[in-house]
Amino acid sequence: MTGWAEHVTAALLGTQRRQPPAFPDAVADGDDPAARLLAQAALLTVRRRAGRRPERAEPLAPAAAETAPVVPPAAARRIERILAGEQVRVLPEWLAAAAAAGWRVPAATLPDLLERGRTDRALRPYIAAAAGRRAMWLALRNPDWAYLVGEPPEPSPGPGDPAVWEMGSRGRRMTYLERLRDVDPDAARAALRGTWTSEPAPDRAAFLATFERGLGPADEDFLEEARADRAKDVRQVAADLLARLPGSAYARQVAARAAACLRTERRPGRQTWIIVEPPDGGIAALCDLLAHTPPGNWTTRFRRSAAEVVHLPIADDHDKDVHIGWARAAVSCRDVEWARALLGVLAAEIDVAVDLLGVLPAAERAARAADLLRGADGYRGLIRVLDRMPGPWAGELADAVLDALADAAARPDGARYLGQLCRLADERLSPGVADRLVEITRRHDTWPLAELAETLRFRRDMLEELSER
Repeated sequence: MTGWAEHVTAALLGTQRRQPPAFPDAVADGDDPAARLLAQAALLTVRRRAGRRPERAEPLAPAAAETAPVVPPAAARRIERILAGEQVRVLPEWLAAAAAAGWRVPAATLPDLLERGRTDRALRPYIAAAAGRRAMWLALRNPDWAYLVGEPPEPSPGPGDPAVWEMGSRGRRMTYLERLRDVDPDAARAALRGTWTSEPAPDRAAFLATFERGLGPADEDFLEEARADRAKDVRQVAADLLARLPGSAYARQVAARAAACLRTERRPGRQTWIIVEPPDGGIAALCDLLAHTPPGNWTTRFRRSAAEVVHLPIADDHDKDVHIGWARAAVSCRDVEWARALLGVLAAEIDVAVDLLGVLPAAERAARAADLLRGADGYRGLIRVLDRMPGPWAGELADAVLDALADAAARPDGARYLGQLCRLADERLSPGVADRLVEITRRHDTWPLAELAETLRFRRDMLEELSER
């Protein structure tokens, strides 16, 4: 075995400078020294391995017993098809639905699923939620799947292990702080204060934003300190939170400054107008003041309902600026009455209008979203609305989307936008309208519609299989 080092030396120096050592048992074709070196090295390798004493192998501990039942047979066949490449985009939805129904992934599909999660980070939380205990057992034995060991499943009750705050990844620390704010805001504030000076500016801003959960008077001092932070994003988050904190000194100060900028005036014809007197920073500064003033202040100040205030004429063509400032405040404060009123005057401001929709109760949101969609300016406007509209699209919104798809398929000027509309509807449109879309496809036989109909039917059948018991 001492010849191994000589062979290594010959390989490092090259056979032109150092001939391979003599090794009579090796056989190599021709007189090529390099070929002889490789043949002798191969023979030595076999000898070294054959002469090694076997170690005592300890049996592997079995995987922990599963607590969730495996999905029904039809659902098991469905995920095999998805992992084989059929409608693979719906894999996160399949996993989320399985976990929500209390199912786990079939053991036979775990290797393919874990391998897919190796290259798709966004998929990992869904895998963790639905894969079961055997997946963790496999992840502990394959470095390529070790990501699952540190991947938290969908949120569970309570903040979890405090060590996560000290040693976890940014995402896990964020989750921990959010959950802690839900159950003990004081403890969450103390945790962030303890690491505040060592956190990078983007993390300080992100962690501070969690204070919207359980926001209360005890947070005011810390938020005031953050308002003096050297990072602009941190100062902005702190200011937004203080403005939403009733009774805070900052909220009172901003409200007073905003009140000085807007007043009512009775004009000829006995009509009441809102008069705008911008602060030193001009209209941009006015918008910021309005955005940080709870909109309920104007209900009290002008002694009118939100709808009445919003429909008062505003002097000097400042309508849009004032309305957008109020809208930002309504979204920040989750003020349903003001969001509802402002939607009527800001429908043309797509991004603002969609943010206002998010404030409305779910039962009302679909109908107002459908109104916004029907009032959109052409197909480009439709796409802008839908692009910002989270799913699922159901009820009246689904009706409006189907109407838009049928219209685009029937009109020559809509054909160029049909593919974009179908892509947006692919994962957001409720699969419950699959049969209605099939009818539209029969009238307008186009490839994008046919593909969308097939996806919706696939998703509908998939969810029905996972709802079986």
